[in-house]
Amino acid sequence: MYIDTHCHLDFDVFDQTRDELMMHCEAVGVKGFLVPATTAASWRKLSNLAKRYPQWRIAYGLHPYFLQQARLDELDELAEYCETDSVLAIGEIGLDNWPGSCDMGIQKTFFVRQLQLAKSLHLPVVIHARKSYDLVYQCLRQVGLKTGGTIHAFNGSYEQAQRFAELGFVLGMGGTVTYPRAKKAQRVLHVLDRQSYVLETDSPDMPLYGYQGQVNTPLSILKVAKSVATIRNEEVEQIAVDSYDNLLRVFPKWHEVIL
Repeated sequence: MYIDTHCHLDFDVFDQTRDELMMHCEAVGVKGFLVPATTAASWRKLSNLAKRYPQWRIAYGLHPYFLQQARLDELDELAEYCETDSVLAIGEIGLDNWPGSCDMGIQKTFFVRQLQLAKSLHLPVVIHARKSYDLVYQCLRQVGLKTGGTIHAFNGSYEQAQRFAELGFVLGMGGTVTYPRAKKAQRVLHVLDRQSYVLETDSPDMPLYGYQGQVNTPLSILKVAKSVATIRNEEVEQIAVDSYDNLLRVFPKWHEVIL
């Protein structure tokens, strides 16, 4: 059994194909999905869709790249959404140091506030960190978050990976590691402890090597697992077991969530 620990199945691109896609995933053994929100406007749609798909688990949050139009009072609304039994984590949250992102000071304000909310509700977090691993780590230490979570699309150093692991985080491995040019990511993945990673696709984004320009789906988690197995010199069945065990350790309420 495979779990896609990061996919945006609520996005409009899946509106016409979602039911068929879920059936296809079930048929090939992809049986669980963590779907994190990106903006406040997406929360209601995500909540409604999760009631239709019992294999989904959801996280609510404000994605750092889309904070230009966000308001601080949306954090109060976020707290209301996250106090329900249907929420597995807070996310997708974090820091994005990329051209087009909003002011880093604004990002840090929203990030720290959402980490504080996660701490108060004893929820893990789904973290987006682009060219910001050290700053994200500093914020995690500042807040003293104890619940861990995932570092989505990790592409940092082994030392950064170890620091996140010490805080209870696992690293999301997806399409990036399938690219021949991703030598650093592959070197890190090769030497990671087997307790340190989970599998993800970031659907509909982050297509695998050879599928550039196509809409990504959770079906590609099977190819991600094979790439991870090759890089780590392990059997793909072991990759499936380890990633599932790591998921349950970081998200212990996975099977308790009431949708």
